[in-house]
Amino acid sequence: MFPPLINRGSAHAHVSQQSGANPEAKLAPVIHYTFLLIGLSLLVFVLNKLDDILLPLCFSALLSTLLLPLVTKLESKRWPRSLAILFAIFLLIGGIAGLVMVFGTQIMDLRAELPLIQQKLGVMLDQGQQWLHDRFGMRVMSKDELIDSSLSSAKKSAGGFLGSTISTTAGVLSVLTLVPIYIFCFLYYRDHMRQFMFRFVAPDKRTTVLHTMDSIQTVVQAYITGLLTVIVIVAVLNAIGLLLLGVKFAIFFAVFASVLAVIPYIGIMIGATIPALITLVETGSPGKAAAVVGVFVFVQFLEGNFITPMITGSKVSINPMAAIVALILGGELWGTPGMILSIPLVAVLKVVFDSGKATEPWGFLLGDVTDGEDTKKDKSDDKPSFLGKAWHMIKRM
Repeated sequence: MFPPLINRGSAHAHVSQQSGANPEAKLAPVIHYTFLLIGLSLLVFVLNKLDDILLPLCFSALLSTLLLPLVTKLESKRWPRSLAILFAIFLLIGGIAGLVMVFGTQIMDLRAELPLIQQKLGVMLDQGQQWLHDRFGMRVMSKDELIDSSLSSAKKSAGGFLGSTISTTAGVLSVLTLVPIYIFCFLYYRDHMRQFMFRFVAPDKRTTVLHTMDSIQTVVQAYITGLLTVIVIVAVLNAIGLLLLGVKFAIFFAVFASVLAVIPYIGIMIGATIPALITLVETGSPGKAAAVVGVFVFVQFLEGNFITPMITGSKVSINPMAAIVALILGGELWGTPGMILSIPLVAVLKVVFDSGKATEPWGFLLGDVTDGEDTKKDKSDDKPSFLGKAWHMIKRM
């Protein structure tokens, strides 16, 4: 007698389960990562296509986070919310206008000096080519050949440069118009937007979400404020060193290098090369040009070892590799505005990643090496140093 068919099928199923043959389980990870890559590709495509909309929103969100403590303080003194927000926006516009006036004066002076700098640079190029010819037998190019080659390349790119200049100017004007409006909306409707986010969360978890949002907001505010403080301190130190050396356009180069100092490793090279080259052309002294580079290197040493760890290191720190990759990706995605936004946005992402258990490893990956120490430290090691105590005393004054 043969066993019933149902028993034979159940036995076959039992054997299949024992053998572990489950083709669906093997295909599931492949399908999961395929959809993940497709989603990331669509996200990058959308971010690139909607840059005219997203860039003003990102700048407005960061500036709103920066202005929120001032608005909150004014509201605590019984200022109407709309009046407090308008006062903060006008204060921000006034500060930016002052910087533009200072930089505009320096840039106009630098532009007036460009013909003389170009003439001296041509003499130095002739001397360098003659030295190469005498030493290595290289052919010397005349000034006319250099000018003709420069003009031919300029003619080829003139149309594209003109079009990009017009589009960039129009984009800047649109951003300058929209950003204050977005800032006002973000600050005025901040409670409404918080309630909007609460509607996605169960009532029993809203307290946890509220604490997480407050911590993210506090850390981001502290990071952006600390970053601006570091830029101001580094600019002052750079200006002192350049003014002592008698470098032309010292204020412009000091602030320019302090902003670039946010970029690890690369920023100091760019920020020091341009003023050193102009100093070399102006004075003809390699020693003075080397002294200019020395000023920037010394200030960068102070910034990396004392200033930044003391001001922003305790809040959130991004490792240099993550910062460089973020700058490259931001430049490829949104150009120069993307490079400006890349470091703050990565800092925001790190704070958001650190707030959740599922995303905490990604926050660890973006963080600095010292943030991932697994060894337990003695509590005495957390005592502030002499510089830290001095900084806290200055902040209380």
